[in-house]
Amino acid sequence: VPGMLFEELGFTYLGPIDGHNLEDTIVMLRRAKHIKGPVLIHVITQKGKGYPPAVLNPGEFHGIGPFEVATGRPFKSGAKSYTQVFGEFMVKKGGNDPAVVAITAAMTSGTGLEGFARNYPERFFDVGICEEHAVTMAAGLASGGMKPVVAIYSTFLQRAFDQIIHDVCLQKLPVVFAVDRAGLVGEDGPTHHGVFDLSFLRQIPHMIVMAPAHEDEMNDMLESALQYGQPVAIRYPRGSGEGIEVKERASFIKPGAGLLLREGGHILLLGIGRTVRIALDAASALGELGIQAAVINARFAKPLDEDLILTWARRSGRVVTLEDNVLLGGFGSAVTELLNDARQPTEILRLGIPDSFVEHGEVNFLLEDLGLSSSAVVESVLNRWPGLNKHRAVRRI
Repeated sequence: VPGMLFEELGFTYLGPIDGHNLEDTIVMLRRAKHIKGPVLIHVITQKGKGYPPAVLNPGEFHGIGPFEVATGRPFKSGAKSYTQVFGEFMVKKGGNDPAVVAITAAMTSGTGLEGFARNYPERFFDVGICEEHAVTMAAGLASGGMKPVVAIYSTFLQRAFDQIIHDVCLQKLPVVFAVDRAGLVGEDGPTHHGVFDLSFLRQIPHMIVMAPAHEDEMNDMLESALQYGQPVAIRYPRGSGEGIEVKERASFIKPGAGLLLREGGHILLLGIGRTVRIALDAASALGELGIQAAVINARFAKPLDEDLILTWARRSGRVVTLEDNVLLGGFGSAVTELLNDARQPTEILRLGIPDSFVEHGEVNFLLEDLGLSSSAVVESVLNRWPGLNKHRAVRRI
């Protein structure tokens, strides 16, 4: 073991030691406490040690949900995950278009690219834990006529912010960013919640930013992104989708095109990605109170569907935006800027992640705690506009 390297840098090097031997580890830690100056303790462990399924499949057990202890098989819901939809799309697209290239940063399994790697090894690149290099490499490939798709978790894409600006967007290169684990990720906690990407991506010129509300829309967005001819980011959450079947043939989505999902004249609920389902559920609950809420699936954080949003905002004069992203500079900010620029006198309520780091917790619990569950949205609407209660009173009579 090249301990001299660390000694030359001024560290006292201790080890290597067996990290699974608790007694030896404690002895070494006690010894390190009495050494003056910086100390480096080299501890060697085996991922999954003591549980054979984890030893055999370390990638699969990197981040794990409920599983069967006897076999190690995870319990999965009937709905496909967004990561699975992405992986299946890439395998299919890779077979149809030899210019498609996949790049990831030490997360081949986590991003769903195992199938692409097996089928097209000459067009798959795992660059290791170096997101900056992944993005710059994608820029080089795009400038040479390839169609690179960079699959990186939202929280790790932050490391490559400079490269996204200077190497991709400044040159308006057609790189597609598959931003996995966007929004709240649950038990992985504050280091892994992907709640900043809408804010830091939408400010960059030439960048298109979108988020699917369900699996089929995810498929359409991936297909469309490869046709836009400019930088595109598709952000999607960890875990299962809505259980909606993915069509055999994907549909093209015009940049910025939103969808009106429900009409209503009392209030407009604007959702994007995961929060579209929350908006629909909240609208149904408000409807039972006699309050008619329109719902728009924005689909894009940039560009926005200005005509659609302004038309329905004008009808009620009340707008609620929902996002699993920080409120500072996020989707709600984009809508607020649109309304202000249009000089439209509209009251707006922005619901999202406050200016604080979100702790560990099951996603639905965190959504409730942050005021982003459907019931919490209804409560916020009634608190913000108590005058809407008159509609509830009329309905009850």
